[in-house]
Amino acid sequence: MTKLFFATDIHGSDICWSKFLNAGKFYGVDVLILGGDMTGKAVVPFIHQGGKNYKVTLLEQEFQITNEDELADLQKRVRSRGYYPYLTTPDEIAELEKDPARVHQIFLQEVLKVVQQWMDLADKKLDGTGMKVYCCPGNDDMDEVDEIVRASRSVIHAEGQVIPLDGVHEMIASGWSNRTPWDTHREEDEDQLKVRYEAMISRLKDPRNAIFNIHVPPYKSGLDEAPELDKDLRPVLAGQALKPVGSTALRKAIEETQPLLGLHGHIHEGRGATRIGKTLCINPGSMYEQGTLLGAIVVLGNRKIENYVLTSG
Repeated sequence: MTKLFFATDIHGSDICWSKFLNAGKFYGVDVLILGGDMTGKAVVPFIHQGGKNYKVTLLEQEFQITNEDELADLQKRVRSRGYYPYLTTPDEIAELEKDPARVHQIFLQEVLKVVQQWMDLADKKLDGTGMKVYCCPGNDDMDEVDEIVRASRSVIHAEGQVIPLDGVHEMIASGWSNRTPWDTHREEDEDQLKVRYEAMISRLKDPRNAIFNIHVPPYKSGLDEAPELDKDLRPVLAGQALKPVGSTALRKAIEETQPLLGLHGHIHEGRGATRIGKTLCINPGSMYEQGTLLGAIVVLGNRKIENYVLTSG
């Protein structure tokens, strides 16, 4: 038997990454798997006001910082929510408002700096433990992330791979999604996803005993219900109108292959488990902004799931 822990969509939260690395020992599992969307979504400017004073706006709330302890505390709070604190000045802010390319460069720089810190922390914490960690950047993660993950001693970049988890189970993995309204880094049409999945499935020795670690959930699985958006990308009926947004290509691949387990994310509200034929599909959901790591523990037997539980901590 193999016991695994799966989490996804931690979107740059330092506290969630730390909890993920600790989950192996905490839950007594053999394998750690991180689904897609590792990185955060925005930079938060810390605008210098002279001396040790800074002004910061976080989630529409303004903070006035007057000393180094307050600065360190708010930087930590910003990082725990998955955002990137950036120390700047009123003059630079005025310049950045006229230079979107420079804004993007700063965002990229801060994202990659944190990913490197995360890989260094993983190498330090997991050195000598024998814990296997698999990571698969998702549609929100820029391409430059890949090189940093691949250089890690302890985190294995799983995209497009067929990975033997033990002597019985293999895992395929992909962070790519079907098209979204936001035109993110790793998304493509369903026919392209079909080719991507088939390329991995064809290399499986025992497809029915496999794990599909695919960031996007299968279409109409109940794990892919997201708020419907209008033409201006605003939620319809204040977010109460939901629609399935998962991948039809993945759904068909699961229906035809019937792997043992599907591990998914992408839709933060889609927490739950369901079956497509004999395949157990799980989306643990995400509450990264609260610093809460949602996950799933799954115990794999030979050709069956011994048991599973959704976790929160």
